[in-house]
Amino acid sequence: MSTQPLPFDPIAEAGRQWRRHWGEATAPPMEAVTSIMRVQQILVARLNAVLEPFGLTFPRYEALMLLYLSRRGALPLGKLGARLQVHRTSVTNLVDGLERAGLAVRSPHPTDRRTTLATITDAGREAAEAATRALNAQRFAVAPLEREELKTLTRILERLRAGAGDFIPASDGRR
Repeated sequence: MSTQPLPFDPIAEAGRQWRRHWGEATAPPMEAVTSIMRVQQILVARLNAVLEPFGLTFPRYEALMLLYLSRRGALPLGKLGARLQVHRTSVTNLVDGLERAGLAVRSPHPTDRRTTLATITDAGREAAEAATRALNAQRFAVAPLEREELKTLTRILERLRAGAGDFIPASDGRR
């Protein structure tokens, strides 16, 4: 993240240039996507700064929380990847990091020899709780947005995610 704010909004300037070269209709999608991508960078940097004292990155925090919130504190690596919506290589790297930090361990599945479980440790539970308290205290780094803005934003992005086939919307009756 830049240490000095720019004296102008680069996305607005890109929009101005876009309109000049490709017309009015093409600028709003480019501006929206570019804004989302920039906000993603800002949020990752902010979240990782909050999580750093706990030895976590946001992706590791997400994986740790899935284990924390699971009924048995353990999930098969494949299910962990499906719920995080990441490739199995990414799951391996996430669990490797959690293991190195002593927050999770791998173990064989008790009834399926082909399956490996990731299981949260006591230290992992403590870290998950402390990190969540810190993230909640920082409102997950979304300042200056307020509650209603966040609810609206979530609904808008949910439509985009559902339209991309990210999940089956509850209104489809298939959930």
